[in-house]
Formats: sequence, structure tokens, C-alpha cells
Amino acid sequence: MAKKIIAVAGPTASGKTALAIEIAKRVAGEVVSCDSMQIYKGMDIGTAKPDMEERCGIPHHMIDIVDPSMRYSVADFTKDARACIDDILSRDKVPVIAGGTGLYMDSVLLNIEFDEFEQDMEYRSKMQKYADEWGNEALHNLLLEKDPEAAAKIHQNNVRRVIRALEVCHTTGKTFTQVNAESRRELVYDPLIFGIDADRQVLYERIDRRVDIMLEKGLLDEVRRLYESGLGRETTAMQAIGYKELFDFIEDKCTYDEAVEKIKQESRRYAKRQLTWFRRNELISWVRVDGPEGLEEVYKKCFTFLGKAPIL
Repeated sequence: MAKKIIAVAGPTASGKTALAIEIAKRVAGEVVSCDSMQIYKGMDIGTAKPDMEERCGIPHHMIDIVDPSMRYSVADFTKDARACIDDILSRDKVPVIAGGTGLYMDSVLLNIEFDEFEQDMEYRSKMQKYADEWGNEALHNLLLEKDPEAAAKIHQNNVRRVIRALEVCHTTGKTFTQVNAESRRELVYDPLIFGIDADRQVLYERIDRRVDIMLEKGLLDEVRRLYESGLGRETTAMQAIGYKELFDFIEDKCTYDEAVEKIKQESRRYAKRQLTWFRRNELISWVRVDGPEGLEEVYKKCFTFLGKAPIL
């Protein structure tokens, strides 16, 4: 029988980490981060990692495990996250997944297998040169022609993923979307997945406020340290929102105010893409947690699902 786990999904700044921690406190659980950027060491402020006080003594996993100069794939994340989940289950604790990176969450919870096709490094290099010469939008248009559905989900500035999708089309003769659909397997776990439903305007206001708070906490200094360490913008880590925009400011490609506004704009766009991704998942139960009644309903569903009484 599949092991029961709980997951909290939602867009950036929706409060999913806080909810996951509160759930973990009540069900004797441990949090497993499912965020593609919180895995990187030294990227704390811009990725909104919960500090020790915010964690409330709840063990957290899949945070600060990779140097930002390293390449870390979805397949790597899936293997390591499942190892964490299985370890938590082996100790009779409840894994509580918290994340906004839909691809990563799907690969873990829905047991989607990736990278099962031949790699073509020569093709990758060719596409990278194309992007360098003609720009990210031109590269993205190539994907739009071959796989409109994948192009709608992958931002044009995420060149690495655009190239990966094009490579799948090139090596398999199928679209990236088709390959992902065909790669679905049976569930490894029995998940109860909550999606945080938030008013769009309220969410955008929270995003703008969060960016201001990050900057007050020293985000620019954090980015400058990474920049001065020699970390290049071509690395996956530096594709994170907030980092690549401040790289532009450091290199005098824009003003500080322009960089800040760009961070807010890209964060809002990312939140919209996150919601679009999660809305497709029929396993998600959408909840409102902006009041005590909504929270109590979530906790009640957890206890019923797990068949256990709350931790007092």
C-alpha cells in the first residue's frame, strides 16, 4: 500500500511554507522543500528560505544541499527528495512537501520519470549559439513552433529548459509535452495535496511587499557576494528571479529602481505560471487559509487522511 504523505502547493508569497510547518507541527511531520532554488547554498534571502526561527523546530530537508556552481537536474532532485521522504516514513513521521516548483513536485509525487531519452550535446551547443546570436525570444519561438504547449509553460529567459525541450523534440521525434505525458507512472506515494487559493490582486501585493522586505534584509549584498565569487549568469542558480536582475544592476545594465521593478514584475508573472501549472493537477484540493476557519479545515482533513489524532 502506498505510504501517505501531505503536500502544500502554491505560488510564490502565498504562505505555503508557513502552512506546511503548521501542518508538520500537528501531525508529527517533517518538511521536505520542493523548490528548485532553495537547494542552493548561499542563496537565502532571494529564495525565501525559512530561517531557524520560522522553522519552529521542525526538521527541513532539501535545503542548502548544492553549491550554486553545480548542475542539479530534475532527476537528481527527484532521487534525493524521495530518499528524504522514505527516510521520514521509515521513522514513522509524516513527510510534508512544500513547494512552488510544479515540475519538481510532479516528478516526486506523481512519479514522473525524466531524462529517459538520448542526450545530444552537439545539438545543445548549437541551440545555445543560436540563442547567443539571435536572442532568447528567437530561441523560444523555435520551441513555440514545435511544441506550443511546452512553450507556454517555459519562460523564454529560462534558456536551459527551452534548449532541453527542443532537444527532446530533436532526439525523440516527439514533443516535449508528449514525452512527459507518456512518462507518467503509478503513484509511489498516496498524497493529500493542498493548493493555496489566493485572491490574485492580494497575492500580487504580497509579492511586491516581499521583494521590498528581501531588499531590506540585504538581497543586493547576497547577490553581490555571489557575483564577486565568479558565479556566472549562465548557471542554473543565477536564473533565479531576483538574482539575474540584480546582476544586470551590478553590471550597470540598468538602474537599481529598474532592477527592483523587474524583480516584482517577473515574480508576479512567475506566480501566474505557477497557478496555471497547479490548476491542471486534479489531485490538488484548493483551500483558503487567510483565516482560522480555513486553517482548521485543512488540519481536520489531514487528521482524517492520516487516520490519527492531532499532536497537542
